[in-house]
Amino acid sequence: MRTLVKLAVLAVAGSLTLGTAVNARELRTAPAAPPAHPANGVMYTNFAKYLPEESQGRLTAKILGPEVVNLGQMKDALRSRITEVGNLLPLYFPADLPNMALAGELSLLGTNPQATAAAVTEFVVTCEPCQREMRRFGVVFLGSGASDVYEIMTSKPVRKPEDLKGLRLRSGGAPWARLAQHFGATPVQMSVFDQFEAMNQGVIDGTMASIADLISFRLIETVKYVTFLPIGLYQSTSNFATATATWDSLSVEDRAAMARAANRANTDFTHRWGTEMEKEAETAAKAKGIEMIQPDAAFVAAFQSFAKTEPESVAALSAKNFGIQDAGERIKRFLALTEKWTAIANSVNSDPKQMAAKLQQEVWSKVDYSKYGM
Repeated sequence: MRTLVKLAVLAVAGSLTLGTAVNARELRTAPAAPPAHPANGVMYTNFAKYLPEESQGRLTAKILGPEVVNLGQMKDALRSRITEVGNLLPLYFPADLPNMALAGELSLLGTNPQATAAAVTEFVVTCEPCQREMRRFGVVFLGSGASDVYEIMTSKPVRKPEDLKGLRLRSGGAPWARLAQHFGATPVQMSVFDQFEAMNQGVIDGTMASIADLISFRLIETVKYVTFLPIGLYQSTSNFATATATWDSLSVEDRAAMARAANRANTDFTHRWGTEMEKEAETAAKAKGIEMIQPDAAFVAAFQSFAKTEPESVAALSAKNFGIQDAGERIKRFLALTEKWTAIANSVNSDPKQMAAKLQQEVWSKVDYSKYGM
């Protein structure tokens, strides 16, 4: 008799579990990157793991590959809901997202990936103009990530500022375009997916990018030199931009669950891209025989001198191009947030789990999900 009772209890429990799984809502998600890139292999993979954990099984995720939605298509894909959650890069759409892109325009100043990603996250979450323009754009912001420090990777050696003159360098956004022009190089705007073929065919001489691109995008097969000039971070990201129609359809509890899952995945992503892959790529580059160039102090000083002018330049450009008259004050606020989060990141040695906990405490726990993104 006891055995029958136990079997009945197990059957009921099993049916409840099955019912939960069957009734779970599956969200279409798009990292817009290949599996080797941390946006796919860590950020979205971990989000798919954390989402059912945080929502008690009510939400799950299906990952779409870059052949379905790539970075340039993300705006239209989110608006049409081909994907419901996507890896959106504001610097790809500066005219649509000038307030949010403002933090990205300061990319040349970044040095600490976890601190910078956290500063961008808090800046955007608490920036009313950013929130309004994202609503108009049709998405909800759920946090940012950041790369390792960008370097110059080329087919010709770059040892001093003069070596940049005349080079055609792929630029991932306006900050690096300004940098290239300052040193006499020609910036070429193109997708990260196109840089391998462009460099392989001699269309460009190199790229200003994360050294992790050597393994994420096969650049290790065409790059001959890496110049360790620290030219900022890629920090202008909306890692889990969620279509407003999807967000609006969720309960308050499920919105909070999505934010918690995204927050955990964001710091995992930054750790993978900003710390682990940097070391792996350096090791692979040395094994391949790529020459690693350490620029002299004068070259580093020349870059730093230019980077110091960026806050003033960005403020002027933001006012002129997008009518953001208080850009200077917003920039000061972002730089103050960067200082705040640098101290926090240093206190926990940039540990991704501890950074996620700090962000949850400092930012996401203060969000009213009945109003956020609405």
